[in-house]
Amino acid sequence: MPRALINLDPAAALADVNRRTFGAFVEHLGRCVYTGLHEPAHPAATPEGFRRDVADLVRELGVTTVRYPGGNFVSGYRWEDGIGPAASRPRRLDLAWHSTEPNEFGLDEFMAWARMADVEPILAVNLGTRGLQEALDLLEYCNVAAGTALSDRRRANGAADPYRVKMWCLGNEMDGPWQIGGMTAHEYGRLAARTARAMRMIDPSLELVACGSSSSAMPTFGRWEREVLAQAYDDVDFVSAHAYYQMHDADLASFAASPVDMDYFIDSVVATCDHVGAALKSRKRIMVSFDEWNVWYTDRAESKPPAGDDWPVAPRLLEDRYCLADAMVVGGLLICLLRHSDRVRSACLAQLVNAIAPIMTEPGGPAWRQTTFHPFALTARWAKGRVLRGSIRSDQCETARFGGVDSVDAVATLDAETRQLALFLTNRSVAEAAEVEVGLAAWPGARVVEAVQISGDPSWTASALDQTWVAPRPLGDQALDGTTLKLRLPPVSWAMARLAL
Repeated sequence: MPRALINLDPAAALADVNRRTFGAFVEHLGRCVYTGLHEPAHPAATPEGFRRDVADLVRELGVTTVRYPGGNFVSGYRWEDGIGPAASRPRRLDLAWHSTEPNEFGLDEFMAWARMADVEPILAVNLGTRGLQEALDLLEYCNVAAGTALSDRRRANGAADPYRVKMWCLGNEMDGPWQIGGMTAHEYGRLAARTARAMRMIDPSLELVACGSSSSAMPTFGRWEREVLAQAYDDVDFVSAHAYYQMHDADLASFAASPVDMDYFIDSVVATCDHVGAALKSRKRIMVSFDEWNVWYTDRAESKPPAGDDWPVAPRLLEDRYCLADAMVVGGLLICLLRHSDRVRSACLAQLVNAIAPIMTEPGGPAWRQTTFHPFALTARWAKGRVLRGSIRSDQCETARFGGVDSVDAVATLDAETRQLALFLTNRSVAEAAEVEVGLAAWPGARVVEAVQISGDPSWTASALDQTWVAPRPLGDQALDGTTLKLRLPPVSWAMARLAL
């Protein structure tokens, strides 16, 4: 039986928990928008056509930011197509996902939906088929109060007040050969720097994200970040990171250890950013926006776009049905993101509805929670205050991909305002329960408020008819012995314990 010892010290605080860590992503991909967010004929639709049941689940999920409108989609998108009277908007080919975009839902609809769902919008600009001028036009439409052609056009379209969007992504995955208008690091770095400088002439307070690598497996990984930042370091605030994980060849052990790759990805990007900063003699620190991350089974039929003359509207694409093991990995990836809160200052689960998403819908029917919904919702709800740099000594388990890894991974947050400690844990062992001891010497008199787990058959998936079997249930194998919290975590499990101090 694997064993782990975790010691927590309030003096070893790493960083504040950033609420932007719990962001999500909406792209015009499959049914994410149409019959996901937007379905005017649905019984639960608002007058604007938004699904109330989906918005309710978004709030329950605890999402704080939403990145829009892509993703690969943005690199061919003309944002002007999605404003003004819906009846006069053009239909366009979406080359990214071989679909037809009807433009019934566009920028103004998204901003209205974001207000309803109480999320901060993050917008991406098209640097694939378009460029600097179009980015400036979009910024003027969104953020200038009045008195210009585009700000007045927004007002005429029904939005009297400016949107004041603070965070902007300068393109998407421009390192990828699949990207419409993809380019070299040198080409992209120059374009990103010029676009950033021009956008700041309108609003110097913008927070700008340069495209980093699309995965740590890209042949240009590391070199891409170095070359882009060599040109754009002084002009941007973040560099993006994207990563998707899946189980290969029934190798559950390696899949459960996926956060090891995310650790490597973040550490490598941070080291590259700091190297460029040192070479430029800059005191500025570039942060990481992990604005696409999730479990995604790219080799399944669900991920194959249409082909040939078939250009459907909102086809069923990327509709992975997540199992309990997927939920455990999502919970582990959140642990990793929190552990890097000093440099990861924004993150977006990709995506929000239907396409590789924690929320699923049926047209005209119900909205329901996938297995991955639960660890995200609980972490977003209870990870508050400061992230603690706890020390973990864990027995190892062997994996084919990563070698020996800690069986137990964990992170803790301390909320000084409510005097609560939240501990999030995973047991990566596929066959054995793990015995965990948590040292709480700094908090004599602490008591357990709640302890829950997600565990059971790793292959179980939720459905519209049964979404509750994998809902978090009490973690019975736990006890507080003086200043030591003892937990027993089932194999391939995620758990959370909250303590009042």
